[in-house]
Amino acid sequence: MTGTPLRVGLVGYGLAGSVFHAPLIAATQGLALDTVVTSNPERQAQARAAYPDVTVAASADELWARAGELDLIVVASPNRTHVPLATAALEAGLPVVVDKPVAGTAAQARALAELAEKRGLLLSVFQNRRWDNDFLTLRRLIADGELGEVYRFESRFERWRPQLKGGWRESGDPAEIGGLLYDLGSHVVDQALVLFGPVTSVYAETDVRREGARTDDDTFLALTHASGVRSHLYVSATTAQLGPRFRVLGSKAGYVKHGLDPQEAALRDGSRPGTSGAEWGAEPEELWGRLGAGESPVTGGGSPVRTLPGDYPAYYAAVARALLSDGPNPVTALEAAAALDILEAARRSAAEKVTVTL
Repeated sequence: MTGTPLRVGLVGYGLAGSVFHAPLIAATQGLALDTVVTSNPERQAQARAAYPDVTVAASADELWARAGELDLIVVASPNRTHVPLATAALEAGLPVVVDKPVAGTAAQARALAELAEKRGLLLSVFQNRRWDNDFLTLRRLIADGELGEVYRFESRFERWRPQLKGGWRESGDPAEIGGLLYDLGSHVVDQALVLFGPVTSVYAETDVRREGARTDDDTFLALTHASGVRSHLYVSATTAQLGPRFRVLGSKAGYVKHGLDPQEAALRDGSRPGTSGAEWGAEPEELWGRLGAGESPVTGGGSPVRTLPGDYPAYYAAVARALLSDGPNPVTALEAAAALDILEAARRSAAEKVTVTL
């Protein structure tokens, strides 16, 4: 991609904006971070220090007034603002990337998709965990037939955070769209859908474990896919002993992988794609998963499988291609809506103690 890069306005400079979006946008050929919107003075100072040439604005209204000077809006603000900000951007004639979850309901996500289609504009959802190292490796193993017919997919996104951190993610106000079901649950459900396709039934258990917590912090989902695969998904902030990130069982073999993709930690530490000698997203051999049958990987069963490097930069590279050369949208709002169908069913299942048929 050559020529003048697309000018990007980033709304929100909290965790999502400062750790994920801004660094990845800045590292993507064909994109240029033009404006960061945050009303927080401390975050304004942080943005100016990290990106001295970038304009810092206090309100998204400043973006709509300059719509003709921008080419893409990225919404990385709190969940409750996703729909109104994405709507305003589309109505201003600007393509949009929205952090997950794109909306609080599947109906809202589909309405946004309809608006984007009507305006002829890109609307993409940032599901970065599709480019995790372990997920890319698992996709390759399944595509190569290494597991045979997959029977069961176990996916865990577990943490040990016994003390509350505060903030809107832990708020009990439904308008905030907080809690782990919609936070980490958005990732594990999206991955299950990408791997195994549509879901026919959902069972869920959601609990509030920590003292003072107001929304779910320990949640389990059981999905039955139309393909026959069963997905068991765990998201938790109260796991004192972490389980494997993936345990996938098939007719020929199983794959077990511990540990999290290293890209988030690298970004938090200030590392940037393409700026260090080490391969981005790579992990050491001792963290590779194991593939085998008949014996536990803990006792040496199976063979180590080299983990493919994680590749978060691939998302924004795909967005740039979609805008500059008519490439495909890497994650559509309709795909995000399908995940929200499952999250809504999970909420109902947990509340009513029933299995929900989709």
